[in-house]
Amino acid sequence: MMTTRITHFETHDIRFPTSLTGDGTDAMNTDCDYSSAYVTIYTDSGLVGHGMTFTIGRGTDIVCHAIRELAGRLVGQDPESFFENMGKAWDWMCSDSQLRWIGPEKGVIHLATAAVNNALWDMFARARGKPLWKLIVDMTPEELVNATAFRYITDVLTREEALAMLKAKEAGKCEREALVTKVGYPAYITSAGWLGYSDEKVSRLTKEALASGFNHFKMKVGADFKDDLRRGKMIRSIIDDPANYPSGFKDPSSPELAGKNAGPTGAVLMIDANQVWDVPQAIEYVAGLAEIRPWFIEEPTAPDDALGHAAIRRALKPYGIGVATGEHAHNRMVFKQLLQAEAIDVCQIDSCRLAGVSEVLSVLLMAAKFGVPVCPHAGGVGLCEYVIHLSVIDYIAISGTMERNVLEFADHLHEHFPYRCTMNERGRYNVPSNPKEGYSIEMYKESIAEFEWPNGSYWVGVRGGKVLST
Repeated sequence: MMTTRITHFETHDIRFPTSLTGDGTDAMNTDCDYSSAYVTIYTDSGLVGHGMTFTIGRGTDIVCHAIRELAGRLVGQDPESFFENMGKAWDWMCSDSQLRWIGPEKGVIHLATAAVNNALWDMFARARGKPLWKLIVDMTPEELVNATAFRYITDVLTREEALAMLKAKEAGKCEREALVTKVGYPAYITSAGWLGYSDEKVSRLTKEALASGFNHFKMKVGADFKDDLRRGKMIRSIIDDPANYPSGFKDPSSPELAGKNAGPTGAVLMIDANQVWDVPQAIEYVAGLAEIRPWFIEEPTAPDDALGHAAIRRALKPYGIGVATGEHAHNRMVFKQLLQAEAIDVCQIDSCRLAGVSEVLSVLLMAAKFGVPVCPHAGGVGLCEYVIHLSVIDYIAISGTMERNVLEFADHLHEHFPYRCTMNERGRYNVPSNPKEGYSIEMYKESIAEFEWPNGSYWVGVRGGKVLST
C-alpha cells in the first residue's frame, strides 16, 4: 500500500463586510469585518483538510503569511504519522525555533498554528469518515491523552491524572452520546445584543430568540453606563415577561439555573465588556449594573491578567455576579493561571485563539479538574461550526455534564459553510452527524471567490471594478 503524502496547501484571506450592519460591535471592537485566515491542505490521495482562524479585518493577511510558514513544514509528510499521536504532532508543529521566537505560543504565530492544527484534525476526521467530535469521543482514554498538549501544565494536570479522569467517565459515554444527539447542546445567543444595534433591533431580535427557544442572552456593555443600564432593563423586561412565553417557561429554581440570577421566567442575562476596563473600573461599573442581575461579566479587563480577574471576582461575589473569560486567553498556561487563582466562574475557550484541538483538550481537562463549566466563545465567522464539536467532546468524554453549560450562538455568516451548524426548536445546537464533514469548517468556493481580500468579486465591486496588485 502506497504512503499518502501532503503535497501542497492554499491560504485565503477572506473578509466579510459586517461593519456595515453593526454585527460584532462592542465597546472595544467598533468596526468588525468578520474575517477568516483560511487554509486547505492537500494530499496525493485526494484527502484534504480545512482549517481557519478568526480575525476581524486588517491583519488577516499577516496571519495568512504565518500560516504559509507553518503549513510549509507539512509538505512531504505522511498524515498518518501525525494521526498516530496528535499531541506529539502538535508539539512538533510548535517546535520550529525561529517561528516560535515570534510568540512563543501567543499572538499571530499561535493563531496561525490554530488554523493549521485544526486543518490537520479536519483531515484526520475525514480520513476516518467521522465528524470530529465522534472521532475524539471514540478514542480510548489513552489515545485521547496522547492527542493532548501537556507541556507547561503538568504542575496542575499530569498525563496520569488526565488518564484517570477520562477512565472515570468511560462508563456513561454511550448514554451521554445518545442524550446529546437527541436533545441537542444548550446554547445562549449573542447576536441580539451587539452594541451597534438600535433599541428597536435589539428588542426585535430578543423576541425572535425567545420564540426560537433561547433562554440565555448576552448583551455588550462598556461604552456608556447609563445606556448599558437602560438597554439591560429593556432586555430584562422582555425576557422576564411571562406573556412572551406562550408555550411555557423554565422553573427559575431548577438546578441548571442555580446561581445564574435567572428571572421569573428562568431567563438568564450575561454581559460582556470585551476588555475595556482597568480592574477598579470593572468592579465599580459592574456593581452599578447589579439591578439587571447578570449571571457573569465577560472579559472585564486585560485577557491575560489572571490576578486582576481574581480581584474582580472577589469584589463582585457579594453582588452575586460571576466572572467569565477566555476568548482572548492566548494559550493553555493563561487558563492554568486563571483556574489556579480562582479567577473565573466560567471558562470560555476559543477554537482558534488556542492553537487548535490538541491545546483545547488540555484546557477542557483542566477545567473539568477544577469543576469550572466550559462555555465556549463562538461570536465570529466559522466559530459556531467549530465549537459545537468541542462542547460535545467535553460533555461525552471529559466533564460528563452539560447541565450548567451553554455554548454561544451568533446568527451570522453560516450560509458560507456546506456543513453549517443548525439549531433545534429548544434553542439548542444539533450535533453534527455527516460522516464527511470532519471539523465542519469547509467553506464554499463561491464564498471564497466573492469575499477574498483584496480582489474577490465583492471587494472589486465596492471599488468600482478596480483590481489591486498583491
